[in-house]
Amino acid sequence: MGGSNLGPSGPLLYTAAAVVAVFLLAPLVVPIIISFSDTAFVTFPPKGFTLRWYWKILNEPEFTSSFRFSVMLAVIATLGALLLGTPTAIGLVRYRFPGRGMIQSLVLSPLVFPMLVTGIALLRMFTTVNSQSSLVNLTLGHILVTVPYVVRTVSSSLLLLDPSVEDAARTLGAGRLETFWRVTRPQIMPGLVAGAIFAFVTSFDNYPVSMWLADAVNIPLPLMIFTLTSRFFDPGIAAIATLMILVSVALILIMERVTGLRRAMSM
Repeated sequence: MGGSNLGPSGPLLYTAAAVVAVFLLAPLVVPIIISFSDTAFVTFPPKGFTLRWYWKILNEPEFTSSFRFSVMLAVIATLGALLLGTPTAIGLVRYRFPGRGMIQSLVLSPLVFPMLVTGIALLRMFTTVNSQSSLVNLTLGHILVTVPYVVRTVSSSLLLLDPSVEDAARTLGAGRLETFWRVTRPQIMPGLVAGAIFAFVTSFDNYPVSMWLADAVNIPLPLMIFTLTSRFFDPGIAAIATLMILVSVALILIMERVTGLRRAMSM
């Protein structure tokens, strides 16, 4: 099919696509440009060009400790989301049982409710059960808000997988765990990788939940940025935002390179 000829509507569609792209990318591009400004205050367009703001924040203990903590928290949350979300997705897709719709709605509810409300509810729950460990509270809270992403992506991959392949493996003597590891897992790998990416980025960038559960010792990077902006606002803040953007972009590119995510998702 020759779908490249869009007719008279072609220029209009390209213009609309360009406007949408600019609208989506502008919030990402502006802080990147500001981070190279040679002035001691934020200005756009920037004046001059310098990398000193990057050297400043990379040598700032407050930033490096929060950055390491956010990475550690995101990794733990991603692993927890994969361990809980994968079997949940399998159960919801492969089996029919009473209350399935209600359970699915509950699992995906963090995608519907505002994260600010979720954070307040988690704070109330942890206070009720007298859970005073900020690290534990943050970990459980981040797992809760990242599990739905794994459930959605893995469920989509499972819907493309023919169940008869798994039945054939079990008929040949493979147990359920062996069938999952040798047959199911390789075929749903795109969903697992996509879910891991979404979970990591969601946890790494999360502010609404973290603001209610963090303490003076365990401070995720988004909270540290908010604290810094309340004291001063210079291009160093834009440099921190740029590094967060680059981490997310680099993660997606590395995952695509290692797993062939783009090719797998297009099959």
